[in-house]
Amino acid sequence: MSYIEEFLKDHRIEEVECLVPDMAGIARGKILPADKFVRGVKRGLRIPEAIFVQTVNGRYPHDSENVIADTMSDVYLEPDPVSIRVVPWYEEPTAQIICDPYYFDGRPVPFASRHLLKRVLALFQAKNWQPIVATELEFYLVDINDDPDYPLQPPIGRSGRRETSRQAYGVDAVNEFDPLFEEVYDFCEAQNIDIDTLTHEAGAAQMEMNFNHQEALAAADQAFLFKRTVREAGLRHKVYATFMAKPMQGEPGSSMHIHQSLTDSQSGRNLFSTTRGSPSKLFLSYIGGLQRHLPSTMPLLAPNVNSYRRLIPHADAPINTHWGFDNRTVGFRVPNSEPEARRVENRVAGADANPYLAVAASLACGYLGMTGRLKPSKPQESSAYRLAHTLPRTLYDALYRFTRTKPLRELLGEEFVTAVATVKNAELDAYQEVISSWEREHLLLNV
Repeated sequence: MSYIEEFLKDHRIEEVECLVPDMAGIARGKILPADKFVRGVKRGLRIPEAIFVQTVNGRYPHDSENVIADTMSDVYLEPDPVSIRVVPWYEEPTAQIICDPYYFDGRPVPFASRHLLKRVLALFQAKNWQPIVATELEFYLVDINDDPDYPLQPPIGRSGRRETSRQAYGVDAVNEFDPLFEEVYDFCEAQNIDIDTLTHEAGAAQMEMNFNHQEALAAADQAFLFKRTVREAGLRHKVYATFMAKPMQGEPGSSMHIHQSLTDSQSGRNLFSTTRGSPSKLFLSYIGGLQRHLPSTMPLLAPNVNSYRRLIPHADAPINTHWGFDNRTVGFRVPNSEPEARRVENRVAGADANPYLAVAASLACGYLGMTGRLKPSKPQESSAYRLAHTLPRTLYDALYRFTRTKPLRELLGEEFVTAVATVKNAELDAYQEVISSWEREHLLLNV
């Protein structure tokens, strides 16, 4: 009996959710009775290839034939046994398992986000390098909002009042929503999601959850499942949990900080430090790669039109690619740590990013820096907000850079780059059709 079958039997599972992240990081897939799932795995679980080029608003680009077959044919899903977990919020015993899509000739679907991360990790593996990753996810709790024309607002906590002032690191402010977070902790424990600390961030009812460091694919899997978990816990307590990059005017945006270190895959030694404990050449080249190439990967780190509202000066988010030691104004921060824990924190990615793509993009840039022996600039010792804004300011600008950077196209794959550009341009076209309240307020009678 396979490990999956043993898991289903041991937990008396009645239904199985087969999950596959699409380009936006949304969980797509199928729900099957457990016995039918087992039979389906042996025969090949099928799903349309087109879902991997579905836009965030559920449409298919009119030119999707540039990426997928116009027959809308199937691919098959291969469940990853390591990812199987119980879904703790259902009354009926239910399991979830993350799947990878393949064509029927055995090729991986090149624009599936989990495959992209595996593609990047294979480059590291070939050099006996093991990336270690820890993510930090920020999110807001907001009132249920059934009319998108109305702005979001913080929910009412145990005190009976809404937050109106900033409560960064406020313990009692977190405890306003203690019943919700107790459930989040229970759900995460049941799913083996390795969370570390919970803090209140600077925004009204804005929180941050940190995860313990682990191998990159496992870290991305946990971030993917965590988003789903927090949303579910929120709904059970009649609030929304949102990972939008900038959900509320006048409040800070939400990020997904990505801590990265590199170990020798055989000895486990941190390759970012020398034997004497100083920063290694690989470490400096990794930062050099982030500095040179990360602006060209922005559609993977800031994938939505809303993402760029977060990346403004003095808003707890970077605007350029400077780096520094324990400096939270730069794009790449090196936290104070012991040499064996030396790492760099990518502060550019938004909470709205697909974690597989954001981690893959960051690692890819570091890889290009190390293999190209790039050198970083001098570390920034003062505020980087006083320096030029060099990150893309819009998704249009980001896509232009993304599609024209040859080293990244070669590393990530032409089919993947084309798919991202096709999907994101379709989303931009849909966004351009919407007239905002700002336009009605300031242009209606003034121009």
